[in-house]
Amino acid sequence: MKTLTFPFITEKYLSDLSKNNNREWFLKNRERFDLEFLQQAVQFVIDLGERIQSFAPNTMAIPKIDKSIFRLHRDVRFRKNKSPYKTNLGLYFWEGKGKRMECSGFYFHIEPNNFFLGAGMYVFTPQQLKKYRDTVYNKVKAKELSGIISTVLKNKKYLIGGKTFKKTPRGYDSDYPYADLFLHSGVYSYYEIDSLNMFHKKDIVEFSYNVFREMNPLHQWLVKNI
Repeated sequence: MKTLTFPFITEKYLSDLSKNNNREWFLKNRERFDLEFLQQAVQFVIDLGERIQSFAPNTMAIPKIDKSIFRLHRDVRFRKNKSPYKTNLGLYFWEGKGKRMECSGFYFHIEPNNFFLGAGMYVFTPQQLKKYRDTVYNKVKAKELSGIISTVLKNKKYLIGGKTFKKTPRGYDSDYPYADLFLHSGVYSYYEIDSLNMFHKKDIVEFSYNVFREMNPLHQWLVKNI
């Protein structure tokens, strides 16, 4: 039998966890968490972080929980879903002086039947949203961002997310040439598929590096302007 390697060993652990999402099973399988989830995540952050820093040298890649590795434990105090554990591996490589999740960055995600790579900012803070809108109200800045988005979308496998508003916000001109940019509550590019099978043949570090490198111009625009 072929030995499972990352990401399949982690996917198997997450699949088993999703079927046994309780503290008793988790504690009984604590060694599996350490070997199949945490150690795998730590090494991947180190390996991919070094590659990302080749084109975005100021990117933070810290192989610790609550840094580049999202914790598996869920805060269920105010949630209807009381399952104590997430069933995905989420990793974040960010750039900026603010709080980690308020900075633009590169997000890596695997779970059973899902693989996701994203770059940019998922949601702006209220202060960042105001700054973003004011920035894209400058035609030079807006044209630059619009061009970056168009270039990203030339790869038909990539999408742009974050457009959640239906109407141009008050105080901004709906006839502005780049008014569609006002509809974003965040701006990010992403790639998503429902299987990890291609990584039986492709190197997942190299693949993720190439996707993030192609999405980097959007990330850099956000770092520079927001």
